[in-house]
Amino acid sequence: MSLKSLYVTHDGPVVKVCFNTPENGNAITDRVLDDLLAVLGAVHDRPDIRVVVFSAAGENFCTGGDRREYGEQLAMDPSGTGLRTTGGKARRVCDALATTNAVTIARLHGQVIGAGLALALFCDLRVGADDCRFRLPELALGLPTAWGGSLSRLLQEAGAARIRELILTGSGFDAAQAERLSVLHRVVPEAELDRVVEEWTRPVIRRSASALRVTKTLLNAYAAGNRLADTSLLDAELMASVIAGRSDHS
Repeated sequence: MSLKSLYVTHDGPVVKVCFNTPENGNAITDRVLDDLLAVLGAVHDRPDIRVVVFSAAGENFCTGGDRREYGEQLAMDPSGTGLRTTGGKARRVCDALATTNAVTIARLHGQVIGAGLALALFCDLRVGADDCRFRLPELALGLPTAWGGSLSRLLQEAGAARIRELILTGSGFDAAQAERLSVLHRVVPEAELDRVVEEWTRPVIRRSASALRVTKTLLNAYAAGNRLADTSLLDAELMASVIAGRSDHS
């Protein structure tokens, strides 16, 4: 597997995926999405893999989507076809994260913004360094909160009232608030992140593969049952339409 944006290691039942473009804040580009789809597809085909851990090189976990790439795509096709394609990939990545039989863990540090927060939310377990900072900047950038189906996931995990405030104001929030919102399950000093990941991983890899698979299926089925009015299938179309519309009026 040839990966340009991720560093992946495989140790028995555990796969570790490290975002590896710190020079751009580990921004989510088309290449990152392609690499994530390749990795998650390989995990899907390996029932012996029990845990997938996501982390990042550099100072930040992820500073969000790559706005420069969005601009380049729009310049090539003002109708927004490229943006729709990228949005479709984002949705497939988030669906793959949500439905994989492996337990997914997000190991977070630094800034976790926009698309980076969305990816973390689709992981089963999330631990963050105590100096983490989170933000949902889309509305302030003139965009809808529509990336990979993240809004429905965010509302489900954290609750509508507080998320409404964070989206409408664009306010950042820290690790302690993220824990109160259930965006994070645990908050620890950065030096202890690996300890928590290991603490979660150790019991999971001892579980029956079939029991783990069925349990994940049940959890996913319950989540789906509570998303009957979910409009996130339209996210790629909404994002592309808004960006293309802004270009038409610029």
